[in-house]
Amino acid sequence: MDTDKEVIGYVIPVFRASHDVVRGLTEAQEENVTEEGINYVAMRNLFVREAREAMEVKVEKRTRTTHIRESAERMELCKTMEEWAEFRKKMNPDSLTHRPEFIVKPRGQTVWEGKTVKLHCTVAGWPKPRIAWYKNNVLIDAKAHPEKYAVESNYNMHSLEIKNCDFIDTAQYHVSALNVKGEVSSVATIVVKRFQEGKEAGPLDPKPHGFCAEHGVTFETTIIDKFEVAFGREGETLSLGCTVIVYPTVKKYQPEVVWYRNSVPLKPSKWVHTHWSGERATLTLVHLNKEDEGMYTLRVNTKSGFDTYSAYVFVRDADVEVEGVPVAPLDVRCHDANKDYVVVTWKQPAVEGSSSILGYYIDRCEVGTNHWAQCNDAPVKYARFPVTGLVEGRSYIFRVRALNKEGVSRPSRVSEAVVAMDPSDRARLRAGPSAPFTGMIKFTEEDPTVGVVPGEPSDVVVTEATKSYVVLAWKPPVQRGHEGVMYYIEKCILGTDIWQRVNTGMPVKSPRFALFDLAEGKSYSFRVRCCNSAGVGEASVSTGEITVGDKLDLPSAPGNPVATRNTDTSVVVTWGASQVKHLVGYYIEYTVVGTDKWIPCNNKPVKQTRFVCHGLTTGTNCVFRVKAVNAAGYSQSSPDSDAVVVQAAISVPGKPTGMSLVEAVKDYMVLAWTAPASTGGADIRGYFVDYRTVKGDVVGKWHEMNHKALTTTSYKAENLKENVFYQFQVRAMNMAGVSKASLASAALECKEWTITVAGAPVGLHVLEVRDTSVVVLWEPPAFNGRTPVNGYYLDVKKTSAGEEGWKAAHEKANKMKYMKVTGLKAGTSYVFRVRAQNLAGVGKPSAVLGPILAQTHPGTKEIYVDVDDDGVISMIFECSEMKEGSEFVWSKNYQTITDTSRLTIITEQGKSRAIFNSPSLEDLGIFSCVVTNTEGISSSYTLTEEGLKRLLDISHDHKFPVIPFKSEMAMDLLEKGRVRFWTQVEKCTSACQVEYAFNDVIITEGQKYTMNFDKSTGIIEMFMDSLEVTDEGTFTFNLVDGKAKGTTSLVLIGDEFRELQKKSEFERAEWVRKQGPHFVEYLGFTVTPECNVLLKCKIGNVRPETEITWSKDSIEIAEDDEDAQKIERKDGDLTFNIGKWVIKQEKPKEKGKKPTAEDVPPPPRPKISKADAGIYGVILRDDRGKDKSTFNLTDAGYQAVMNELFRVIANSSSEITVVSTEHGIILSSMVTYYNEELRVGWLQKDAKIAASERVKSGVTGEQLWLKINEPTEKDKGKYTMDIFDGKDGVKRVFDLSGKAWEEAFEEFQRLKAAAIAERNRARVVGGLPDVVAIQEGKSLNLTGNVWGEPVPEVSWTKNDRELVSDERYKLKFEHGKFASITIAAVTTADSGKYALLVKNKYGTEAGEFTVSVYNPEEEENKEEKKG
Repeated sequence: MDTDKEVIGYVIPVFRASHDVVRGLTEAQEENVTEEGINYVAMRNLFVREAREAMEVKVEKRTRTTHIRESAERMELCKTMEEWAEFRKKMNPDSLTHRPEFIVKPRGQTVWEGKTVKLHCTVAGWPKPRIAWYKNNVLIDAKAHPEKYAVESNYNMHSLEIKNCDFIDTAQYHVSALNVKGEVSSVATIVVKRFQEGKEAGPLDPKPHGFCAEHGVTFETTIIDKFEVAFGREGETLSLGCTVIVYPTVKKYQPEVVWYRNSVPLKPSKWVHTHWSGERATLTLVHLNKEDEGMYTLRVNTKSGFDTYSAYVFVRDADVEVEGVPVAPLDVRCHDANKDYVVVTWKQPAVEGSSSILGYYIDRCEVGTNHWAQCNDAPVKYARFPVTGLVEGRSYIFRVRALNKEGVSRPSRVSEAVVAMDPSDRARLRAGPSAPFTGMIKFTEEDPTVGVVPGEPSDVVVTEATKSYVVLAWKPPVQRGHEGVMYYIEKCILGTDIWQRVNTGMPVKSPRFALFDLAEGKSYSFRVRCCNSAGVGEASVSTGEITVGDKLDLPSAPGNPVATRNTDTSVVVTWGASQVKHLVGYYIEYTVVGTDKWIPCNNKPVKQTRFVCHGLTTGTNCVFRVKAVNAAGYSQSSPDSDAVVVQAAISVPGKPTGMSLVEAVKDYMVLAWTAPASTGGADIRGYFVDYRTVKGDVVGKWHEMNHKALTTTSYKAENLKENVFYQFQVRAMNMAGVSKASLASAALECKEWTITVAGAPVGLHVLEVRDTSVVVLWEPPAFNGRTPVNGYYLDVKKTSAGEEGWKAAHEKANKMKYMKVTGLKAGTSYVFRVRAQNLAGVGKPSAVLGPILAQTHPGTKEIYVDVDDDGVISMIFECSEMKEGSEFVWSKNYQTITDTSRLTIITEQGKSRAIFNSPSLEDLGIFSCVVTNTEGISSSYTLTEEGLKRLLDISHDHKFPVIPFKSEMAMDLLEKGRVRFWTQVEKCTSACQVEYAFNDVIITEGQKYTMNFDKSTGIIEMFMDSLEVTDEGTFTFNLVDGKAKGTTSLVLIGDEFRELQKKSEFERAEWVRKQGPHFVEYLGFTVTPECNVLLKCKIGNVRPETEITWSKDSIEIAEDDEDAQKIERKDGDLTFNIGKWVIKQEKPKEKGKKPTAEDVPPPPRPKISKADAGIYGVILRDDRGKDKSTFNLTDAGYQAVMNELFRVIANSSSEITVVSTEHGIILSSMVTYYNEELRVGWLQKDAKIAASERVKSGVTGEQLWLKINEPTEKDKGKYTMDIFDGKDGVKRVFDLSGKAWEEAFEEFQRLKAAAIAERNRARVVGGLPDVVAIQEGKSLNLTGNVWGEPVPEVSWTKNDRELVSDERYKLKFEHGKFASITIAAVTTADSGKYALLVKNKYGTEAGEFTVSVYNPEEEENKEEKKG
């Protein structure tokens, strides 16, 4: 069947119409004509938001006089009629007995959900009628439901009180009055409204939340995944949520979900967001503030009823910016708002800071701006302040800040916006029409009142009086005209007749005014005058004597608080109420015993005298106190409560489970069961078994089998009848009481078993539950079968798996009655069962144990072993969740230890210590400890033979402690040859003492020995100035620190002692040497990167007068010697540059003329030769002494210098480069310097290259090269240059193959071809002059030498024009080498530029020359002309 099309009947709800319709049906609507002034008509039409219907308005004008006269006539007529009716009653003979009648009928009301409502009525009648109340025609039994209803009857006045109204309380309530004369009844309708925005739905509007109109469905609501007690911090965002299941599921139907805080419905705002997804209800509190703290309730309404869930939300204060300042106030509200006046109230914070709060600052901000203005210059002590000076018609928000000696707190959350306007205007804005509209308005014509001076105000009273201010309130005058009035306030000091106007600058518009700057303790009288444009009216009656001072007293201290256990993290605190007016609430604080820091439990005051303090630490010992608060401030704190340990309260245990039969005989049966999962916070003290007989479908009554509690989970039920069926149930008991009975077992027949295998093990339980392991324990079966039990098998499976999921936890039978199961998966639930085995086979499995969640309990600790300073070995187990009655129970191999000869157990609060009396191999095994009255907190420790041996070693070390040394005794040689014996201990106390001994004889500090013991570092020292022959032997340090001892020795004998003595004497001689000029570093050598060989030394303690003398081969080097120029001194460094080139300059032959720098030849590269060999020495000498240093630069010394030189040269070599020439390929490397003694070898393919005409190696300057003439393919390969560096040699490798070979060979061929072309190119090699000058008429004959292969072609040119051999020019070319030109008789025309051109296939060349022909006579004439 299609469920979507199934017709389901629904129940029609009792109340479905809107509030307006119900009110119209149940309340008589009188047809009275509304009389209104014309001004009121205009105002109402202005502020009414919606007109429900368009109606005709009939206006009838009357004067005020006529209206008053008609009203008086009607009142007189009514009075006459009432008097006549009373007279008629008295004259009636049956007037003493009459039927009931309602003098005052109950009236229908509309209330908010969660409020309390009362129905009242007055009934007359004789005899006195009996009153009964009905809800929807069902009698209300107030005595049966006192929490919901309260009925009262006093002097014919009757009432029905309905408490904490709910939506289902919306109904028709009948009151019935009955006596012998008859019965009357009256009906009133109660409408309970939920808090939600928007107008109410009308009867024809669609119903919200999927309203169902059919019959026959009853909804069941279940709330799961509930939110717990929550903790937030100011400024954070907090979400609460629950999953709601409504059964049955109806399409398009959704329940109504409402959230409450402290029983007040919440509506969505910028601070509160609600969401309903159809399954989950979520409430999100954005930017938490302390105002959000409280009890939150989720209510799910369906047409069949409702379901709720509640939990508390705590909001902690945000961290303060300055240490010690108070936290922010809370719950800022605005009251009594008027045109220019509003009263701001707030609640004091729970934490005052490091000092008491001195007062509060109130800030205001006009809505739409971000400008905050402080309202009070001086802080106010009261949590209430009148703010004046507001601008009418504008909206404001307010906030408050607290002040103490350390500074000002953060501001509170801002208040709701409030409009500065007249309260009557505000009421008209909020309300719609106040009565059903009849369609006709009657109003009277007002008499003209323009220019009327207002009358005097009335009822001038002081509503508030504090040290800081006084607030006056009054009623506006009756006579004030149509224009608005304003007020002047006047004060008078008691004892004077002078009235002083307070607000001279500006009259106030509101009938409220706050007066500041009054003298505390003085008495004043106040009065008020009205004014308008017509003038100032008469003054009101004065208030009488008012003394300035606080009228509201501080609260008295609350009564003694009583703290009782609740849960592992909460405590219930109750206290006596504070005697005070206008109580705001209470703050509860707690401190942990042993500390002096009080922590607030709530940050929002509570009015009840009972509070549950959450968020406490389990196991802590806490003390509580309470303080009350009202607008005047805080009370004194209550006395401290008794200390209470935070842990769960004790309750009765849960039901036992798994009732089963383990053995049956003719007249008895053995039963077994599983202990309850919940012990109720206390140990199970025993069990009670009940039984009943079963005959077919008829069961008997339950009877007790045991009157004394059983201590095991099995029982032998005796005195039963054979072949009779029985059922059994069991109940557990702890100190809180007896649990409910378990489920009854199946009907069990009492007859003897004939089974051969063992029965099922019983008493399964677990210990040491961890993420990956658990220990399962059990008891042997009550029925062993034909042979004794010889082993057990443990099965395990995941809870979610089926029967096929059972797996054996081990292969071989386990002879123990316990087993540790490992390899579990954290967070997974498992179940276990055990089977017993005997010679006949394996019996039936036990009852299933579980589910057990593989998860380590938070805070679980393991047993650890400790060895104290006295060597005592003990096992320690700690528990932070100890409860009342909890005990530590130690076991060995999971059998409770009763023999105290092996172990001594000491328990202190949450720690238990099991001390081994005399540890030995008898103590090997598994030691476990269980904490009773907890959630199975337990642990175990396995003591093995190896572990016992290790512990015994540690115990011995502790009994006989040895002072540990960081280092054994050592010896150092110090300056002057002093000897230091020292050692260092790892740790010691200030009481540690040292005994110094030599050859077992105690020595003390004196002239020979100096001792020192730095206990902060543990360093022990002994100093001796020198070692003598008698000091050969053993030096010992003996240490004693309490009972710890330590010894360290150093043996100095034989060769070791004599060697040390020599070193000491040498060090002393060195010290003496260093008292005068001395060598810090003796003469040695170094080779610089530039290959300069330097002899160098470093000197110290020299003076200007200290002589420094160099010598070579014992011959002093004088200042004018050539070698003296090689000596340099820089600070304390002396150097002798052996290879430095000294320029010798000859004296000039001409006096006064010095050679120029160009005349001096450049020096060669630095070098060294055997001529430099010799013994060099340096002597330092002055009046303090002398020192000498020599260096032998001969033989081995010379060779060492040369090897270092070779090393520097070899390492300075560059990588091999390749260059091609016309003859072949050259491989080369550059070095900084080359010495002729340097060995350089070349290898090709790791084979030494032999010198030949084609392949040669050599050196040119600093270039090392290998020339390969006419290279061939055989010359390809890897080439290595091996340079001797004094040791192994430095190798430079170049791979002349591949691309490198191709490029080099191609370049060689190109250069070779170019060289051939250059050699055979045609060219003029000589014979021709550059210029020829010849006299006219002479013969010119020139011959040029020509070269070329092949023989070049020859031609001559004159002025770039080729000449041809003829009679004038005779051109010849002979033997292929000589080209000649002959001109027989030259003339001036033969002058010009001539060239001999030669040409062959390799090139062309021209030999140019110039011929100049002159005439002697012409030359002479030119000379004469010049002369």
